[in-house]
Amino acid sequence: MLASLPRPLGLVPTMGAIHAGHLSLVDRARAECATIVASIFVNPLQFGPSEDFERYPRAFESDCSQLEVRGVRIVYAPAVDVMYPAGFDTHVDVGDVASRYEGALRPGHFRGVATVCLKLFNAIGPDAVYFGQKDAQQCAVVGAMLRDFDLPIRMVTCPTVREPDGLALSSRNVYLSEEERAAAPSLYAALSAIRDAISSGERSRESAIALGRAKLVAPAKEAYLDIVDPTTFAPRDPVVPPCTVIGSVWLGTTRILDNIPIA
Repeated sequence: MLASLPRPLGLVPTMGAIHAGHLSLVDRARAECATIVASIFVNPLQFGPSEDFERYPRAFESDCSQLEVRGVRIVYAPAVDVMYPAGFDTHVDVGDVASRYEGALRPGHFRGVATVCLKLFNAIGPDAVYFGQKDAQQCAVVGAMLRDFDLPIRMVTCPTVREPDGLALSSRNVYLSEEERAAAPSLYAALSAIRDAISSGERSRESAIALGRAKLVAPAKEAYLDIVDPTTFAPRDPVVPPCTVIGSVWLGTTRILDNIPIA
């Protein structure tokens, strides 16, 4: 059926719990593509044994309603046993770009991301796929897979959508307590301070990061702050644009992440 639909076909992969960030991807896809498909699949392969797979927000009916209002007519929402039938034992290892930061904190996470993305791409056959800049390392991982496997798919990275106080939209923000939510925007403040230092000519990675670290507000606890190459995610020292300022903090048992690209 999908092969007969008007082209180009754009895919917006999601794990559901649709928010304005997802909808901004749909809007971009609608502006560029004749057909839009959104996928909703909470992928067990990208969750570690102590992570939140079981309690990850799920709101399928609401998700479909929001997507339909934005012009999505096809939602691909396979069951786990359809994506990973009995005997499934093949995975995608994307290598060094997945080894640091999120990859180090969540062993196996990007293996699961790359594997599910390849399966979605094969099932749907998109001409373009749309991801949010907020998950910058995920974008780098998927981009590496597209290049290395010669997949004829254009990846479009869309700007991060934020709350008025700067907090990047995320399905996991619902986990934050009132105190944690109040401190959460300090991550964006930290990244902004690092960006401003680089824009003002700072080339010492350590010095720039120290300026950002000073902006974090308790109970936010640093998981990582760094300045990286946007394609390889290797640390940049000395700092030379283009680069990406990345960061993640713990707020209680919830960890949020964010980044700011610098051209």
